[in-house]
Amino acid sequence: MTSKTLIAIVATTAALTGIVESSAGPRNDEPIQPIQAAVVKDPARVELGRKLFFDPRLSRSGFISCNSCHNLSLGGSDNLRTSVGHHWQKGPINSPTVLNSSMNVAQFWDGRARDLKDQAGGPISNPGEMASSHQLAVDVLKSIPGYVTEFTAAFGTPGIDIDRVTTAIAAFEETLVTPASRFDRWLGGDDAALTSQELRGYELFKNSGCVACHHGAAVGGTTFQKMGLVEAYRTDNAAIGRAAVTGDDADRFSFKVPTLRNVELTYPYFHDGAAETLESAVEIMGRVQLGRQYSDQEVADIVAFLKTLTGKQPDVGLPILPPSSNETPRPLPFD
Repeated sequence: MTSKTLIAIVATTAALTGIVESSAGPRNDEPIQPIQAAVVKDPARVELGRKLFFDPRLSRSGFISCNSCHNLSLGGSDNLRTSVGHHWQKGPINSPTVLNSSMNVAQFWDGRARDLKDQAGGPISNPGEMASSHQLAVDVLKSIPGYVTEFTAAFGTPGIDIDRVTTAIAAFEETLVTPASRFDRWLGGDDAALTSQELRGYELFKNSGCVACHHGAAVGGTTFQKMGLVEAYRTDNAAIGRAAVTGDDADRFSFKVPTLRNVELTYPYFHDGAAETLESAVEIMGRVQLGRQYSDQEVADIVAFLKTLTGKQPDVGLPILPPSSNETPRPLPFD
């Protein structure tokens, strides 16, 4: 018997007895799609935006930066029920993750910002967040020689204004995607990427209706939905959702569906931050959105699946910021 014949017999026997692992191709018909790696189109603007994202001098106190509430060491959020702003003010709503936020239909829970550029200017002038003004932030940047040079290099002509500031921050945030999760590997055809429990959780996630809202590459973020479709959601949070933007009472308590990418990192959950754990979030969503009481085992299975959505975190590093000059407006005291 030749070695080729022996190999053929072993392969045939393994196939008949089910020993060989499945070599499934890409699973293109699933309601969730893989995240693609970011493509940097303008490195100079991205690098400038990275510095601005981390620069606390855009705030009135010189203490709060974009990264304060969207901490890239904590999954792009701050792990607080609601964020802390200027003068230690308690924020009105949970801070959503900045990771994969470029895939959202709009920004903020109520969708009042149409895109990342529109969103970036909001916290700077919000008195409860960074508490500065667009003019003061621009004046600070104009007084820093290193920024004057970088804005010219990034935009091709001299000048700093709030439009350029928010354009650069948005360019950086567009690179904050998290590909290569274990679930993405499974979608690509790697059968060994998920355990049997994780697969059970995914099947339950699909079959019980979660994918009606949580689908696409970001596993959410593309629609607005009412919180409490089947059973009223009870909260002491004052946010009314999309109705604050549209003025339509039919949009009351309708919020942007959050992405579930990296969801194990972005606790606590919901717009009010009321769910401290993934288990609690799954139980509540099953009950108030789907009218379903998941068993403890079902909750554990869905949570196991959700943790496979954690992707490769962007390694952006802490930038070295250009130093202030003698003319740079100093932080204003709390009052």
